[in-house]
Amino acid sequence: MMSGHDAANDEHGSASPPPGPNPPRDPDALKAELLDLEHQGWRSLCDGTGSDFYGALMTEDGVMVLAHGEAFDRPTVVASLKHAPPWSGYAITDERLVVLGPDSAALIYRARAYRDGAESAFTALMASCYTRRDGAWRLALYQQTPIPPPA
Repeated sequence: MMSGHDAANDEHGSASPPPGPNPPRDPDALKAELLDLEHQGWRSLCDGTGSDFYGALMTEDGVMVLAHGEAFDRPTVVASLKHAPPWSGYAITDERLVVLGPDSAALIYRARAYRDGAESAFTALMASCYTRRDGAWRLALYQQTPIPPPA
């Protein structure tokens, strides 16, 4: 006999998520793990190995929505990074984690990147959405939102 709410509801009648294949992770550890992937990516963009790095990191159907207004699929990202000039340095600040589920999370942050000879730094808000596949984090969606230089 049902008691007015089923086992998926807590004592207040709110639905609780069903248990997933992976237990909830410590948010600070997850944030550090994904932030490490972001640093690996930026270092690859600085040393000219971004094509290989993102080719391996992105999901097969992954997309990058870039500051210049285009959305690149994985093959286009890989091809474009083969010829991209390297960044000479970068900084990541204001990191925030959004846990989307037991096997997915988004890392949002402010990035400031520099290229030799450029008049100003590229500054943008970045959002990287990861999904865990076969035990490894893979980049499914990445978006850049440019922040204009101060007037």
